[in-house]
Amino acid sequence: MTPDSIKASMASAPPPPDSSGPSWFTPFLPHPALTNGHLQTIVGNFFPRPPFDIPSTEEAVLVDPSDSSRVLCHCHWQPETVRADRLTAVLLHGLEGSSDSRYIRGIAARAWAAGMNVVRMNMRNCNNSEDLTPTLYHSGRSGDVGAVIGHFTTRFGLRRVALVGYSMGGNMVLKLAGEWGNRPPLVAVAAVCPAIDLAAGSDALHELKNRLYEMRFLRGLMRRLRRKAELFPGVYDLNNLGPLRSIRQFDDKIVARYCGFRNADDYYYRSASARVIDRIAVPTLILAAQDDPFIRMYPETRVRVLTNPHILYRETRHGGHCAFLSRDPGDDIHWAEATVVRYLKTVDEGAFPQAPSP
Repeated sequence: MTPDSIKASMASAPPPPDSSGPSWFTPFLPHPALTNGHLQTIVGNFFPRPPFDIPSTEEAVLVDPSDSSRVLCHCHWQPETVRADRLTAVLLHGLEGSSDSRYIRGIAARAWAAGMNVVRMNMRNCNNSEDLTPTLYHSGRSGDVGAVIGHFTTRFGLRRVALVGYSMGGNMVLKLAGEWGNRPPLVAVAAVCPAIDLAAGSDALHELKNRLYEMRFLRGLMRRLRRKAELFPGVYDLNNLGPLRSIRQFDDKIVARYCGFRNADDYYYRSASARVIDRIAVPTLILAAQDDPFIRMYPETRVRVLTNPHILYRETRHGGHCAFLSRDPGDDIHWAEATVVRYLKTVDEGAFPQAPSP
């Protein structure tokens, strides 16, 4: 299926209206100067935010005992007397992002103010943590998210955990939710512009209009790979690698080679949450934008999403990729972050019960 046919199928299938919904949901009205998906995406990536000054602790969490791989987490805990009883939101960034990405800090501050514990989780190697693991990160490492949940649940007796993921991180949290079903302590999931169909998104990035995004990602990935080769010279061989001119080539020559996949297609298939999204059995919110420059969804995946009674899917006409800058004043301009936190609060307060497992 070509990128054009994917977009045509998306256009032919009317999305759930973004102007209606439950009481906690407010329609997205884009900033009047930002009704273009590329503008939303670019401005959203650099839009200034209030100072981030909530108290935090840093911890490297073991996610794979076989090779001692750890991931770096920045945690914001409510007082010990109430910690176990509060909802804990585990936040996961997108490709080449980190726990310090603006959107992660933005939603962390909102969740903390709403009384939640917050864990800003880094994928392997991110936020200058390359020395914590000999491996690379990739979109299929949902087990890392599960290991982080298990670590902090055991340590603090957490009773309720929610996952929030953006883009690549959105795919990972949806994948874990599908693999876990309704396993405690997971009670809710939210994903913003998730890369549910990895192959479709990778190919969309290589479209001419998206090449600037792709090259920016590639530069970051190659810098990280060179850093890994310096730290683990016996593991990574960059000789005769040749130029890599697309994300698909990087995934084919690097991710597949060093992460146990046959090729890029095998990686995309095995790592995509699309394979298990129909098995999600906890309340789940997915926010997407029709003008997202490079997130694509196959028609059959859309059917699985829309027919899962546990998933609430809201697709807006505008919003770009993970931006959703609205016409609301002040910090309320960040519509997706406000919407996700309201959703998590509603689930946690039991305002709508979890649907029975199918």
